[in-house]
Amino acid sequence: MEFDVVIVGGGLVGASLAATLKNSGLKLGLVESGALPETDSAWDSRIYAFTPGNVEFLKECGAWQRLDMARVQPVEEMRVFGDGDSKLNFSAYQVGAPELAFILESRLLQHALWQGLREQANLTILQPAQCAQLTMQDDAALLKLKDGREIKAKLIVGADGRDSWVRHQTNMPEVPTPYHQHGLVANFNVSKAHRGIAYQWFTPEGILALLPLPGKRISIVWSVSPEHSAELLALTHEELAARVAEASNHTLGELEVITPPAAFALRVLNLAHLTRPRLALIGDAAHNIHPLSGHGVNLGLRDARELANAILQRGALDCGDTGLLRRYEQARQMDIMSMQLTTDTLKNLFVNNNPLLRFVRNLGLNATNRLVPLKNMLVRHALL
Repeated sequence: MEFDVVIVGGGLVGASLAATLKNSGLKLGLVESGALPETDSAWDSRIYAFTPGNVEFLKECGAWQRLDMARVQPVEEMRVFGDGDSKLNFSAYQVGAPELAFILESRLLQHALWQGLREQANLTILQPAQCAQLTMQDDAALLKLKDGREIKAKLIVGADGRDSWVRHQTNMPEVPTPYHQHGLVANFNVSKAHRGIAYQWFTPEGILALLPLPGKRISIVWSVSPEHSAELLALTHEELAARVAEASNHTLGELEVITPPAAFALRVLNLAHLTRPRLALIGDAAHNIHPLSGHGVNLGLRDARELANAILQRGALDCGDTGLLRRYEQARQMDIMSMQLTTDTLKNLFVNNNPLLRFVRNLGLNATNRLVPLKNMLVRHALL
């Protein structure tokens, strides 16, 4: 089988890249090892906050229009608290924007993307299919699947997640650095209305984020030590709800668990290069960041946007041209680097018991809150 572009990984980032190339005239292949998650009325514990810029991209992909808007929650304000009396408030109203972000379940968006992919004329879906061998040649990449099928492509795109098989075939020397924290996620009913406000608490013990869901519901991401994570997972649902309510100062009243809690190890992955001849990495295959910013998936979607733009504007070049891929890499490096630096600094600054750092971090939060132009600049960057 011969293609112009083969995307390995059909998650949100890989699927969005395939969808945005639907009118490109290119012959596309998508290799996905797993089954498409089923949609039902139950709430998915994998929740993401999407920036307005990425929502526009998802509209271009045709996926946003397929969503049930009753399951989408706009965020109009964010309130951040330090471990002293410090606080920092972000408001969409202050910068003249309708929303700061949109909260949505991963499973619903993936289903909406795949509805379009299954109807896409220039796309061949290979699912379920597992990769076995990748060989790079001057004029093409050769991908062999475990079932014996062989694929030839001008460009291979690795969109296969944080433990990317494609990345491991490139002999890239970089390895992830563990944060020695776990991210605990779960969804809850709340007794007080959240009014479209997201909350975040920075404490030496960990970082707790409350993300609003439609109705009187929230999703949490609680970044804590592995030992604390194990302790929280061992609690009954009632005990866990009480602990989250206490940690969030009962801001949203009493809580009730509606999805079983789960936890995953946190780490940072910073690659010197996102490309090799005939190969590009996007999404978690290309970078990992701390979830405190909520921008991991947004970085990945911006990867897909930038790579698609490079491919669509390639002129007479083929899709795997080294110069074309280098332009994609250079366009993405600053965004990725700045987000990793910001989240890494905040994590190290707050998850620390040093008294001097405690003074500095709380002073910094209050100072930023008073500097309206700086605060508004941060908000506008977050809308991209």
